[in-house]
Amino acid sequence: MFDHIPAYPGDPILSLNEDFQLDPRTNKVNLSIGIYFDDAGRLPVMNAVRRAETALLDSIGPRSYLPMAGLPLYRDAAQALVFGADSEARKAGRIATLQTIGGSGALKVGADFLKHYFPGSQLWISDPSWENHRVVFEGAGLTVNTYPYYDEHTGGLRFADMLETIGRLPEQSVVLLHACCHNPTGVDLSPAQWAELVPVLQRRKLIAFVDMAYQGFGAGLEEDAACVRLLADAGIPLIAANSFSKNFSLYGERVGALSVVCKSAEEAGRVLGQLMSTVRANYSNPPTHGARLVANVLADASLRASWEAELAAMRERILAMRGTIHAGLAGRVDEVMRARYVAQRGMFTYTGLSQSQVARLRSEYAVYVLRSGRMCVAGLNARNAGYVAESIAAVVSGA
Repeated sequence: MFDHIPAYPGDPILSLNEDFQLDPRTNKVNLSIGIYFDDAGRLPVMNAVRRAETALLDSIGPRSYLPMAGLPLYRDAAQALVFGADSEARKAGRIATLQTIGGSGALKVGADFLKHYFPGSQLWISDPSWENHRVVFEGAGLTVNTYPYYDEHTGGLRFADMLETIGRLPEQSVVLLHACCHNPTGVDLSPAQWAELVPVLQRRKLIAFVDMAYQGFGAGLEEDAACVRLLADAGIPLIAANSFSKNFSLYGERVGALSVVCKSAEEAGRVLGQLMSTVRANYSNPPTHGARLVANVLADASLRASWEAELAAMRERILAMRGTIHAGLAGRVDEVMRARYVAQRGMFTYTGLSQSQVARLRSEYAVYVLRSGRMCVAGLNARNAGYVAESIAAVVSGA
């Protein structure tokens, strides 16, 4: 009956991570998967999360199903973090927000919603973008196209080409934008460039779909969400997905949210109802534990202050690792390639390495980065950064 079903080729990121686990070499370095590790190479448990979880364990109670839209306290906290507590749209009740199964679940619910209510619309993602963006939206039946984004020669942004392409899109096209810490390139729009993009989206009557998986890892919690708030204030039809996997180090709890900014509270109510219907058709309702942890941390002044301080330390450590590898490559690679490590930001950097150089890094030096050359800078630490710099210099020089 199932003879016609082909083998799954595997996800390029997760499959590479599995290969890393099987590698017996003791000097191996995993810079492939998008996970933040501390300087000891461990996945951290944030102190604020530990305290919140301890409190939950001291008051264990019944665990019934959550509503389709999720935990109310969590939804409110997530909305305030993304849009700001004083957001005009938030005060007016114009934002429909629901809890989702991670950021990927938010993308999936948003994709299904768009396919149902905007069946003639196509989606446009950056070139390149996170691999799963195309998978999720094509899986929902949407046609996925690309707009110019990354300049492989400079390691920067093709902003003029990006604006020109978006300025020609059909009305009601959906433009997927990365709020901060662009995955995979680490290249973000500046505040001035975001301001220049807004009138183009308005003029073409486009739908902005913002994916914010790394709030707090770029310039700060408020700064990283500034583009979302700018789009909301500009009255652009806006869908925003956010995740707490990285900034709470809660990867396995799958804690995310999806928000849609509407023109009225009445419209937001109708949209929320249809988002709930989409959830019902996918997984009925979200899980409880991770949402309670996030909600309790964000609602408690002491826990929140602890979490923000820990998140800032994580962000600073990534910046320090960027500086370390930048210094380690001085005089060993050309300056355009070297500058990427400090010009780009967040967990990822596009190294400019070719596929053959990436293959050599893996086979000869046990340093794992993606075939595209994307490196997860958060996998570097004081013990391996020098070795990684030496390995990169060796494959670039052909030694």
